[in-house]
Amino acid sequence: MSIVTLLVLALCGGLCAWLSLRHAMHMFQLNSYQDLSYGNYLRAHRGAFWNAKRLVPCAVMLLGSLSVTALPLLFAAGTGLFVLLNRPQKAKKPLVFTPRVRRMLVCAAALFVLWVLLADYVSTCFLVSGALRMSRLILHLGLFVPALMLVLAILLQHRLVMLYNDLLSPAERAISRKFQNEAADILASMPRLKIVGITGSYGKTSTKYFLHQLLSARFNVYMTPGNFNTTLGVVRAVREGLRPTHEIFLCEMGARHPGDIKEICDLVHPHLGIVTSVGPQHLETFGSLETVLKTKLELADAVKGVGPVFLNLDSAPLAAGEPQQERFTYGQNGRDYRLSDLTVDENGSRFTVSAPDGTSQLFTTRLLGHANVQNICGAIAVAHYLGIPLAALAPAVRRLEGAPHRLQLIRRPDLAVIDDAYNSNPEGAKNALETLALCKGVRIAVTPGLVELGDKELDYNRALGAQAAGCCDWLITVGSQPRTKAIRAGAKEADLAPDRILEAADVQQAMALARSLPGSGKMVLLLNDLTDNY
Repeated sequence: MSIVTLLVLALCGGLCAWLSLRHAMHMFQLNSYQDLSYGNYLRAHRGAFWNAKRLVPCAVMLLGSLSVTALPLLFAAGTGLFVLLNRPQKAKKPLVFTPRVRRMLVCAAALFVLWVLLADYVSTCFLVSGALRMSRLILHLGLFVPALMLVLAILLQHRLVMLYNDLLSPAERAISRKFQNEAADILASMPRLKIVGITGSYGKTSTKYFLHQLLSARFNVYMTPGNFNTTLGVVRAVREGLRPTHEIFLCEMGARHPGDIKEICDLVHPHLGIVTSVGPQHLETFGSLETVLKTKLELADAVKGVGPVFLNLDSAPLAAGEPQQERFTYGQNGRDYRLSDLTVDENGSRFTVSAPDGTSQLFTTRLLGHANVQNICGAIAVAHYLGIPLAALAPAVRRLEGAPHRLQLIRRPDLAVIDDAYNSNPEGAKNALETLALCKGVRIAVTPGLVELGDKELDYNRALGAQAAGCCDWLITVGSQPRTKAIRAGAKEADLAPDRILEAADVQQAMALARSLPGSGKMVLLLNDLTDNY
């Protein structure tokens, strides 16, 4: 094979492989760089990698192996077609070129160069052997085999991304240990810092936001920002934001696998904990509700003998699995911080909290929904335990701002939106729909459904449709996956009129549909907004 032909094939193959790798890397990042979660994604989205947009251009490239002169021309033509059909699409959460991603890209580039050199060597062997034996078949293989090798490098990047990750895993573990050690040293240098761990299947982010606002009037408080609730997210939060002047550190702890909470606790060593809820979330990786409960209670284990754990007894699995240790319970079923006299409407909520010291206080909030009240109650309980009287907390509760995308009310000129885009669990969805049901006017639910619920996913989505039928006037499902078909089926079974069940390709189209519906005073519930890997 001539140098010119080899360069054309390498450049064209490299460009197509880059486009394939970019998409695969994006999905791998959205699945937290975890082979298990990414493997589940691949099984659920085979069509995203084996489709005509990818296979037809590659077939054109392989046709070039029919002759020496056609090979570079058809390979270039196939590349142009591949680029045209597989351009990167606008993403809700774009690929972030983190240092880890850049390291994986360097690894991929190095292996691709070695693969090209191997293809050239194989081609040379076949061509020399074919010339010596005067065999047209072997000569043809000298063109076809290297072309096939490059096509495979293009088509298999979604699998190879896991190889790059595995090859770099020793280095990644070393880097992670270095950063974790730095974070541990920072925490060890602040012995007077009070560390509050917050976890739960849902409600942990809202509770963190509320507690931060309630405590900030009296203490210098730092919380993990946004969704920094993995081990590496907490490490980054500590290294980049925690300062010696901080008195309280609110550490949100998320989990998708057993042991995730324990890993974070072993890093930060919390002094007290809050478990906001236990529910059927991430069942695809947890396997069962019992495993979810056990994982969330890893926080309770971490604070045993150090400080109390606060438990929301309105969460049935949590109430049934209540640990025997120093604890405070809260909620309508709580024994220590009891929530009572609750009234919720479209303008906010009123409720009373009674504390263990015998004091009671009426609270009001502009925030919507029973779920927000539960989370506020948990925040009140911890703030009171840390020394703030209930009466002093009442004005702060009135001023509370909701966490972004969690039952967040956004009023627009033509409609109002209850933004619950980060809600992705059955119990939270039920609470959000009940909140919508309280509203006046035309009630519209927009949802792509619930995910990561394992083999029960369709059942939960069918139940979601049935719940929506009793809470909204119009239902708009986003996407055409089996889960949205289950939602529509559940809504029809619950007697929501078929002409009031609409479909949209994406959230933007769904919102346009909502605006076009008849009636005034529209209230739209945006229930979950999935990232691009769903």
